[in-house]
Amino acid sequence: MNQIRQNATSRAAERDAVPWPRPERLALFLDLDGTLAPIAPHPAAVGPTPDRTALLRRLHGHLQGRMAILSGRALSEIDRICGGVRLPAAGVHGLQRRDACEHVIETFPAPGLKPVTAVLEAYAALHPGVLVEVKPGALALHVRQAQARAEEAAAMAAELAKAYGLELQAGDQVFELKTPGANKGAALAAFMAEAPFEGGVPVMIGDDLTDEHAFEAAQRLGGFGVLVGDRQPSAARHGLADVDAVMTALAGLADRLERV
Repeated sequence: MNQIRQNATSRAAERDAVPWPRPERLALFLDLDGTLAPIAPHPAAVGPTPDRTALLRRLHGHLQGRMAILSGRALSEIDRICGGVRLPAAGVHGLQRRDACEHVIETFPAPGLKPVTAVLEAYAALHPGVLVEVKPGALALHVRQAQARAEEAAAMAAELAKAYGLELQAGDQVFELKTPGANKGAALAAFMAEAPFEGGVPVMIGDDLTDEHAFEAAQRLGGFGVLVGDRQPSAARHGLADVDAVMTALAGLADRLERV
């Protein structure tokens, strides 16, 4: 807890000033929603933009492949939003992982997901604004458009997770029930044990509670986390205000890498 408080103090003093490691050592990890793309009312409303796609392509090339996306979205959705730039990526919080050689490793879905899907879809049908998103190995119960249902939905998700042997992952106006055994921190560590990431300094940029595992893993491995927004507490040591600040910081990094 003291470390988290120290990180919060450091982050407040260093917002919008990311101390990038040396270019030849930087291993960059990026969340997607709320980090590279604004949060949207519906997951399908987020799409590619030419500027983002071009920037990701530049960074991937200059970092010689040492860049990966760590997201709660499925790999297919990551590729769609990245405009077809196929990066190393962990989807569904690490239940799917595509390495730098494009080998895909997937965790077999928990059997409890099928009955839970029926329960959540029946609940959503009764409550306008509640959305159930079906993912490989997980379900997401979105309440962004039905925030009056948030407390009720959280309690129901917790009960279902316990009853059916699933892991509950709370996020920003979303409750995910997923196959146990994976998170973004484990995915980051797996990438760091492989080429071309091995031996690098990991920097993880993310905004949500689901990114905390990756912040902690990056710090354990000699790097650090960068929190987008002002959520507290966080294991991130540095901060960026919003998606625009992330894009500005990444564009500056790309310019710097081009001068090396």
